[in-house]
Parts: sequence; structure tokens; C-alpha cells
Amino acid sequence: MNLEEVARLSGVSRSTVSRVINNDPNVREDTRQRVLEVVRRVGYQPNTAARGLAAGHTRILGLVIPMGVSALFADPYFPLLIQGISSACNMHDHSVMLWLADPDYERRTIRQITHNGLIDGVIVASMLMDDPLVQALAEGDLPFVLVGRHPTDNRVSYVDVDNRAAAREAVAHLLRLGYRRIATITGPQNMIAGADRLDGYRAALKDRGLAFDPDLILEGDFTEAGGYAAMQRLLPRRPEAVFVASDMMALGALRALREAACRVPEDVALVGFDDMPFAARADPPLTTVRQPVQRAGAIAAEMLIDLIKHPGQGPRRVILPTELIIRASCDAGPKARKH
Repeated sequence: MNLEEVARLSGVSRSTVSRVINNDPNVREDTRQRVLEVVRRVGYQPNTAARGLAAGHTRILGLVIPMGVSALFADPYFPLLIQGISSACNMHDHSVMLWLADPDYERRTIRQITHNGLIDGVIVASMLMDDPLVQALAEGDLPFVLVGRHPTDNRVSYVDVDNRAAAREAVAHLLRLGYRRIATITGPQNMIAGADRLDGYRAALKDRGLAFDPDLILEGDFTEAGGYAAMQRLLPRRPEAVFVASDMMALGALRALREAACRVPEDVALVGFDDMPFAARADPPLTTVRQPVQRAGAIAAEMLIDLIKHPGQGPRRVILPTELIIRASCDAGPKARKH
């Protein structure tokens, strides 16, 4: 069923049907009702994409996550983020187009993302520092928003948490409990969240007048396997506690500790980051930094829709709060256990 068929059944021209569907006031009321009755009777649904293209907008937002597809669906962070973005889009009568490709392919095809005319704007999550994808967006006209702050470009709109302050508080909690030999499994240092959380770890040690030991800092990749491998390398260095920059890596670290017959928290205390749904069910339940992932996704979508509607008003920045959730993976600390 198309416009021509609706026009034939209504006894009017195609252009009249188009005006009725687009609520043009310059249509006689009896004609409008006749056309609408045919539309209802035959169940005609306008092609919203075509209408959007004709009007200069599609009400479709692109979501680009520059990482491999397998990693995307293995980490529960991303389904929560996508759920938040999708919910906000539904509330504002928009749709989401998820761009799935390996990072190198995404960067080679950035022109397709920005110039195909199918999307009104782009949300980029988990970007790398100096990512050419973000650079290309910054140089173009398509509105975009980052989930995660941009380290250098003050023209970019983003939503984030204060990763540095949150990590600092998590490590400070371990220090208050009496732990001193505190290691960290960082996120990738070419990602701003990974770098900021390492900075927070260092800041907490500096606050207590403690020098950080490079041997107690190992870089992970935000995956369970990465946390497992890093924890295996840390074990011979005998840390009292470990701040792990994501709950997925903390899950791997827990597995490595269990295989080494190390008790948590009696032998090694553990703190994660994210408060993923599995954190409370871990054995033992994981002390972690809670960040509002779904809310971040929703705000990113709303921010982008606002940028599309009101271009040229300058960048938007939102920093969301975090909360340290204390559970059994760190206890009263080594000093308390000696008494």
C-alpha cells in the first residue's frame, strides 16, 4: 500500500494524500476525513525514514562503540548503556541505529556514518584517546555526543562520571582500613576512563604520603580474561589489596585468587568499579564504585536530541555522581585482624 493507492481509493491526488498525512491545514475537512478513513481502513503506514529524509531529518540516532563485537556483548556495561539510550529515544520518538564493526573498520568507514543521511546525530561510547573517528566527527557538521569526557577538545559535548575522584575514594577506603601495599589493575591507558582511574589511584596514595610502586600497577583491558591474567602476574608481588578498574576485570581477578588458594578478603582485599549486576552476587560480594550506566545513556541521547534541535548553542557537559558500595570483598583491614 502506497500513497498512489490511497489516493486512488480516496478519489484525490497523491499530493492531497501527502498533505493530509503531514497535517497540512490547507485541506478541506471533508477531504481530510475521507482520506483518513481510507488510511485507517487499509492500515497504511507512512515510510517514516523517507518522510524524514524529505524533511531533512530522520529521527534516528547512531550509536558507535569502537570495539570488537565479541567484547561488546561480553561486557554487561554495554547492554545497560544501550538500554538507557534506547529508553530515552523511545520517550522522544526517536530510534537508535547501532553501528557494529571492529574499530579499524569503523574508522575507515566514518564517512559513511557521517554522510549517508540516515542519521541525525551520533553517540560515541568507549572512545580511544585521539580517536580519528571522534576527530572526523569534530571536523564535520553532524551533531555528536560522547559517553566519556574528551581529554583535550573543549568543543565536544559529553556525559561522564568523575572517574578520577571515584577511584581516589575507592583506594582511600582501602587506606583507611589499614591496607598499605595496594596494587591496581588498570583499564587500557589509551582510554580516558582507564587513565583517569589510574590517576585517582595515584592521588589517593599521594594523599597519604605514599609513593606508588610501579611493580604494583598492571594494565588490563576491561575484560574478565584481562583481569585474570593481571592478577596472576600480581600474586608473586604479594599485594595486601587490589583496586581493579572494572567489575569484569575484578571477576577475573577473583577467579585467579581462588585458583591460587588466596582468600578474599583475608589474604587479599578487592575493590572493583561499575557495580554491575553480578557484583553483589560474587563470592564474596564485591566492594565497588557504582556508576549510573543506564542514566548516562539516557542523558547522552537527550543531550544529542537537544543539540540537533538547537544547534550552535555550545557544548553540553554532564558529570554524574558515583557511590562507593561497600561489601565483603574488603574487611576491617590487616591491622584489625592482628588484634
